[in-house]
Amino acid sequence: MSATITPDAPLDDLEHEVFEAALALGHVLRARGWLIACAESCTGGLVSRALTETGGASEWFERGFVTYSNASKVDQLGVSADTLNRHGAVSELTAGEMADGALARSRAQFALSITGIAGPGGAVPGKPVGTVCFGWAALDAGLRTETVQFPGARSSVRALAALHALRRARERLVEIAMSPMA
Repeated sequence: MSATITPDAPLDDLEHEVFEAALALGHVLRARGWLIACAESCTGGLVSRALTETGGASEWFERGFVTYSNASKVDQLGVSADTLNRHGAVSELTAGEMADGALARSRAQFALSITGIAGPGGAVPGKPVGTVCFGWAALDAGLRTETVQFPGARSSVRALAALHALRRARERLVEIAMSPMA
């Protein structure tokens, strides 16, 4: 794995790391014979773009949902309006429902989701700019969610979120392969 990238790294370096992480995830998916679906909000399709950057990506990429608005999260992914009203779009509950929805509305065996506040505006009490929630769902394996606070400007937050989602997805797939009950 490459060196750790910091939020101060040039955007080109971050983007390179994102594409590298996507390729590494693609290799694990292909080896397992699985497809991935992505449900993205604050990254606006960056993860899907990275996963399809390499020729042959159709061996591991099934589809991507860019659900920026709450209405699109409900319409396209089946996120509960109650979840959005009670917990907000930037919550682990929403991220989990996004991942589950992407899995249910695709032919993929694995899904990841990202929803967050990339900035510069959008912060609310308890959820500052840089707050990003993630979800990873797999057939016959438990849903995982996580919240991370990323520093930096909008472009850095988005790139760091994409990188984190891809790296954690790879880790999750390896974990599932090692323990079918994961």
